[in-house]
Amino acid sequence: MQRIALLALMCLQLSCSQNKRIVQGETEWQRKMNAEFKDASKSPLKNKDLKTFEGLDFFKFDSAYVVTAKLIRTPDAQPFKMKTTTSRLANYRQYGIMTFEMNGAAHELKIYQNIDILDDPEYVDYLFIPYLDDTNGDTSYGGGRYVEGRIPEGDTIIIDFNTTYNPYCVYNEGFSCPIVPRENYLATKVEAGMKNYKKH
Repeated sequence: MQRIALLALMCLQLSCSQNKRIVQGETEWQRKMNAEFKDASKSPLKNKDLKTFEGLDFFKFDSAYVVTAKLIRTPDAQPFKMKTTTSRLANYRQYGIMTFEMNGAAHELKIYQNIDILDDPEYVDYLFIPYLDDTNGDTSYGGGRYVEGRIPEGDTIIIDFNTTYNPYCVYNEGFSCPIVPRENYLATKVEAGMKNYKKH
């Protein structure tokens, strides 16, 4: 009888382990994003969407979208209020401009610092890069996407567009998300990072 009970328990454990959803993703960053979205304590998803969430859609990793850019700092830039998807105005300053080659052409993007989080040691060197590109409204979110960086010691900065993500308001309108400045438009398709969100 004990042996039968033990076998039944083993079968039950095996069944449970098979039913556990494996965290999807081609890269470590993609798996991390999917894990966070599945975690109810971290996920921006609404409860009803979290119940059916299977995984985010990503472009395939492409090393061509890991760029080494020239960084021109703008230390005299004045703080300003960046519009968001709500009535809130976010406090930012332009940290610099980065210039780089992508898809056979030269591009530039303005880089920002969130003034409100500069006192947090985790974000003291954090850089925010919101941008628009020619995938918006097609394979990626129409309002543009974000990518992040860290302040480098020299005058070059490495940005991995494969870690581009959607604003949280894509998943839940309760979030207040910075609106991408029109001047941060890339006249090319950045087929990297997160695709547009589709409810499954």
